[in-house]
Amino acid sequence: MFENYWWLWMAIAAVFIVGEIFTAGFFLLWFGVGAIVAGLLCLAGFKMVWQLAVFVVLSTVLFAWSRKLGNRMAGKQPGIGADRLVGEECVVLESIDGGANSGLVRRAEEQWRAMSATGETLAVGRRVKVVEVKGTRLVVSPMEEGG
Repeated sequence: MFENYWWLWMAIAAVFIVGEIFTAGFFLLWFGVGAIVAGLLCLAGFKMVWQLAVFVVLSTVLFAWSRKLGNRMAGKQPGIGADRLVGEECVVLESIDGGANSGLVRRAEEQWRAMSATGETLAVGRRVKVVEVKGTRLVVSPMEEGG
């Protein structure tokens, strides 16, 4: 019935690829690639069950791979603006009062107003870690003594 329907696979591929242009995230692209390969299998004489299997498996594998790659790349991107400081170590310059949540920390050559994430008072010279940025203040938590 459908001995020479490679053109149908190519039309499906075109729809997916054109659809990808209007969406974000490389979701439809991989189904377009799968449809192209299924169309080539059709031209080579493979039965419909093989074409469908290759279409589904290849599209799924490519989609999963692109998500894994995207997540890995996103994890390596530096923060933007003050958010780049999250996770960084600082030293308390002016005691951070747990009740008033006011104090001063230094990271490299920069000085920042800071507040305690735990609510405890942090003494001058204490090493702290930035856990969040709220406006122009760093929210810090104490680091273990000696580490």
